[in-house]
Amino acid sequence: MKHWIEAARLRTLPLSVSGIIVGSMYALRPTDDIETPTDVFSWRIFALAMLTTLGLQILSNFANDYGDGMKGTDNADRIGPKRAIQSGVISPQAMKRAIILTSGLTLIAAMLLIYFAFKDSNIGYSLFYLVLGILAIASAIRYTVGNTAYGYRGFGDLFVFVFFGLVSTMGVNFLYSKEPEWLLILPATAIGFLSVGVLNLNNMRDEASDRKSNKNTIVVKIGGPKAKKYHYFLIVSAMVLVLLFAILSEYRLDQYLFVLAFIPLIKHLNTVCNNQEPRALDPELKKLALSTFALSILLALCMVSLIQDLVVNVFFGGR
Repeated sequence: MKHWIEAARLRTLPLSVSGIIVGSMYALRPTDDIETPTDVFSWRIFALAMLTTLGLQILSNFANDYGDGMKGTDNADRIGPKRAIQSGVISPQAMKRAIILTSGLTLIAAMLLIYFAFKDSNIGYSLFYLVLGILAIASAIRYTVGNTAYGYRGFGDLFVFVFFGLVSTMGVNFLYSKEPEWLLILPATAIGFLSVGVLNLNNMRDEASDRKSNKNTIVVKIGGPKAKKYHYFLIVSAMVLVLLFAILSEYRLDQYLFVLAFIPLIKHLNTVCNNQEPRALDPELKKLALSTFALSILLALCMVSLIQDLVVNVFFGGR
């Protein structure tokens, strides 16, 4: 069990649900058009969306372990922690069975999510989300598995941005509202950029070993110095987009408390800027993932005005 938990890479899970949290709380926010936000929001949809996303992330981690292990990419040259197949604690056959099982469970969660979101109406939307779910599962597997794995051709960043940014945030919100919320594209893009930033860090750390294994990530294609500039763009753009979202949403002053999450992000940028040893980037993956999760939590609380309620209750006795 210990080895399977390690293979699931728990430190990646908070990052994967960041978009779900923001997209869901956007549906729960008080607005002039919706007198009772709970008429739109559903805890059942929220729970199933979380389960589906966690399933996709764990599936992606299992498939990545299997694909890189079978291709020999996870070898002695790799800087990061040893993977399950690489170290021999889980056999390729067992990992393959786990991938099939996780795919099935994730698909079931996705189908339940679609059913409770649309039920017997909006058949077109139901079919669209079913196809989207199948594509997400296939993409999670094909990242490193197979001879045409797109992670080996530099398309991993695009997958992460689309599914863990745009689809996660805007897609889940549509399940509640049944209509697109275009302003939400700003935080969705921000979370997508931050998620890509975690992958980019991973690829910067593994540049030398990936190059030897012909894993042509974006970092391998453009080189370490340009990858740093790419990383600055991702993180800084994410912060700017969230601020722009708050301004366009006409947030009150207390709703800007999400900027507290910018502090670890700025510290992270400074660390990456001064880094000369790829091995030293490994702890930054966890820091960036948790910073993204913290930003999503704070932004979600600000959306539903819970920050204001907390301040009033603590300092003014509920008045």
